[in-house]
Amino acid sequence: MKQPTGSYLHVRVRNDGRAVVSQVGSVLLVETVRKIGLDRAISAALTPWRKPRAVHDPGKVLLGLALAVALGGDCLADVVLLRSEPAVFGPVASDPTVSRMIDTLATAGGKALTAIRAARAEVRSRVWKVAAGQAPDADGRVTVDQDGVLVVAHSDKQDAAPTWKKTYGHQPLMGFVDHGPGGTGEAVAALLKPGNAGSNTAADHISAARLALDQLPKTYRRGRQTLIRCDSAGGTHEFVAWLARRGRRLSYSVGMLITEAIHQHVLKVPASAWNPAVETDGEVRDGTWAAELAGDVLDGRPKGMRLIVRRERPYPGAQLRFTDADGMRITCFATNTPDRPIAELELRHRLRARAEDRIRAARSTGLRNLPLHDTAQNGIWLEIVQIALDLLAWMPMLALTGQARLWEPRRLRFRLFSAAGQFVTTGRRRILRLARHWPWTHEITGALERLTLLPNPG
Repeated sequence: MKQPTGSYLHVRVRNDGRAVVSQVGSVLLVETVRKIGLDRAISAALTPWRKPRAVHDPGKVLLGLALAVALGGDCLADVVLLRSEPAVFGPVASDPTVSRMIDTLATAGGKALTAIRAARAEVRSRVWKVAAGQAPDADGRVTVDQDGVLVVAHSDKQDAAPTWKKTYGHQPLMGFVDHGPGGTGEAVAALLKPGNAGSNTAADHISAARLALDQLPKTYRRGRQTLIRCDSAGGTHEFVAWLARRGRRLSYSVGMLITEAIHQHVLKVPASAWNPAVETDGEVRDGTWAAELAGDVLDGRPKGMRLIVRRERPYPGAQLRFTDADGMRITCFATNTPDRPIAELELRHRLRARAEDRIRAARSTGLRNLPLHDTAQNGIWLEIVQIALDLLAWMPMLALTGQARLWEPRRLRFRLFSAAGQFVTTGRRRILRLARHWPWTHEITGALERLTLLPNPG
């Protein structure tokens, strides 16, 4: 008997497999769509753009693209993944039909975008209500993080321009709902901007904030229970004044540039006024302190604003800036939250770094590039990306437990969505069999059981 050589077994390949389904773990996303009524909402919103004799519903086509992006696709043609598995995804439109649908919605401009966003907001309110204690507003507060994303263009596309990082492309301004330490986050705003657009343009931050607020349940569209966080790009008088305007009165925690006036006040802060910063577990953060500025440095600023400065020992090899002092890195942010300890406010603002995790997830979920040429078409693509990101946040929130709720898209695809299975028909029932040896089979079956227990959409 001839002994095999090498580390791996030699196999023979045949392409006549039956009832074998790849990417079968994606039934988690499909079942989530069905349970929250996203398919019905998107279809109803896009009814005006369905032609009388059309075979494929525009809402189903758009949602199919979002599912393809959630599974790792980054262009319209990747919907072929869904077309190859009709047992899971149903009938899927051809590539020309998908392309024509995108052109139709892009031609409609703002009307189509408004309809899609209204459907998303309606479903979001329903999901948060069903999620109850797992929802991001479980403590009666909602935090929205704003941040810009550089998307490189490798070809000449409409509104693509040189960026401040010496690349070429676009600079969307995104908004994410923070789920806190027990979850991920939802995409609630995406404002498409040219690559050479100003990073600290107040009008852009106001527009992105409007988009984000419109996605929240009506209870959170105004009032101090909603917190807007952003870095120093949003630290303009116009944007802060808009957030605090009467009738809106949102809470904010906005990074500020270190001006000469702020720098001079920092130099005068006595040593006793610096409070040690803390970590999320309450322990003191080594080498970091925070203090509040007062006096004429607040002249001309909105009523109720507090200026918090942080000094931090720089990491080895870091280059200090001229705004730093005494060998310490100095940063500043503004907030209108009263009667809260300085260390608590500093920690809350520092947790804005979670937005970087959301951006990383967005890059791996269709935002690595904008695949279409026209700005209007890429605007529709951004809505598709946001739907995909919402699904990747809602499914874990509703169906997963423990550390699995924190899995980012790449890990969800590797561990859950990529699982294979087999459909078995017995009587009038279709049964999906999963491989017993797959390490995360119990995660998939447990999640499906939790989704089954959720109420069907009314």
